[in-house]
Amino acid sequence: MTPPARGAPLVSMRGVGKSFNGGLEVLRALDLDVYPGETVTLLGPSGCGKSTALRLLAGLTRPTRGEILWADPAQRERLGFVFQDATLLPWLDVFANVYLPLRLAGVSRALAAPRVEEALALVGLSGFRDALPRELSGGMKMRCAIARALVMRPALLLMDEPFAALDEITRSKLNDDLVALKCSLAATVVFVTHSVYESVFLSTRIVVMAARPGRVVAEIPIDAPLPRDLEFRHSPLYADRCRATSLALHSAMESKPLDEAAGTPCA
Repeated sequence: MTPPARGAPLVSMRGVGKSFNGGLEVLRALDLDVYPGETVTLLGPSGCGKSTALRLLAGLTRPTRGEILWADPAQRERLGFVFQDATLLPWLDVFANVYLPLRLAGVSRALAAPRVEEALALVGLSGFRDALPRELSGGMKMRCAIARALVMRPALLLMDEPFAALDEITRSKLNDDLVALKCSLAATVVFVTHSVYESVFLSTRIVVMAARPGRVVAEIPIDAPLPRDLEFRHSPLYADRCRATSLALHSAMESKPLDEAAGTPCA
């Protein structure tokens, strides 16, 4: 599978700004297109607005300025969101946690069961449907959270540093699994991470954001076929893209906030 050809964007952010109470400006004039079949990774220093951009795409908060445009407004209702913490309900078993969004949508357990079982199979948790969250490892909890997002069959899967708290071995394995999952579903993903290596392995395109107020300062295509494996991690192309991404991130971290660059105090 080669990275998808671009057509019309699935969703676009145009001149998006976001300020919070007290005047803290997190995003300014953010332009971003997400095309069907991509895995776009948002990479940048802490506080640059990566997670805020994700929440804006999800409709969990509204932009202060600018607009978010969907090619098909109906797809705005078909979103999956995976947070940094698995956020499983501890009193529900794995099946019930994955069923939860369908339950909230009014789908009966009987009608939802095939979709829940399908989602569990996709993430390798079919044998743990009756387990409680306390009986799962950290990686398994995150698989459950991913299954919960997939059960809605989302047009766009948003992932906010889902593997950040995991050990390196588990994180690497889940990176492998996510790429395989993306290929099998032809999914569109927007992924937030602080890891250069993770971003290069997962992405078809990396969007590097500058320090607050966040805006796009570089885009790096990862023109390697999917799926990817250990061979890709050892390839010259991977090393080259990691170097280019690291340099772009270093430049973003050194860039001055826009107001400071203009010679006025930063809000």
